[in-house]
Amino acid sequence: MIESMKLAYADRSRYLGDPDQTVVPTDALISKAYADERRQLIAANRANTAETVGPGNPIPAESRDTTHYSVADADGNVVANTYTLNFSFGSHIVVPGTGILLNNEMDDFAAKAGAANAYGLVQGEANTVAPNRRPLSSMTPTIVFKDGQPWLATGSPGGSLIITTVLQTLLNAMVFDMNIASAVAAPRVHNQWMPERTLIEPGISIDTQRILEAWGHDLRPTQRTIGRATSLMIEDGWLQGFADLRRPGGHVATE
Repeated sequence: MIESMKLAYADRSRYLGDPDQTVVPTDALISKAYADERRQLIAANRANTAETVGPGNPIPAESRDTTHYSVADADGNVVANTYTLNFSFGSHIVVPGTGILLNNEMDDFAAKAGAANAYGLVQGEANTVAPNRRPLSSMTPTIVFKDGQPWLATGSPGGSLIITTVLQTLLNAMVFDMNIASAVAAPRVHNQWMPERTLIEPGISIDTQRILEAWGHDLRPTQRTIGRATSLMIEDGWLQGFADLRRPGGHVATE
């Protein structure tokens, strides 16, 4: 009981205040899932210090990444939509009276030709800032048609990782005949020319890695996920959806 008191008061110190002036995450704080998570900190025969307890995190931080969703309806209409503020909170400017954040897409221009941007991408004169010019983007919402009908829709967040994420999802489905869940879940690699390295997710076999390294590839295992391809497939009249499990918060829904 004493240990549970510590946990409750630690959360009180961070999250509670005048509900007219601050957002109190009541539903998250009293949820059974959060209680189960916090309960893991309690040991039956050891007192935790205030430093080791600390406030919890009832509401996981919102992703800083681009958002993608794929939608299909009973009439055969399909949408693959990727949109972004570009970095957390975009340009940090809110339109007065609306609550709408302005994006930071100007960052997608090459501020200096030949220099790497925040994602390590090197870009040339064709993408420098100029009047009436739109900035380059890695966003790649994609719809694949089979026999004239929509068959697969996909896309991903991830900045420079988006293009290779979509590529591998499409190849898995189109060339290797994977269903949409397997196509999305399969481990990925990523190379964007500069910096001169190839990121690899866990799941790429050691034998494959050794062969690639023998061929001169500089492999860099990464704990950061390579994209998040929220996708759907229409097969024999069935709508099949899969939300990439690499990051929390994605869902498949029918209506």
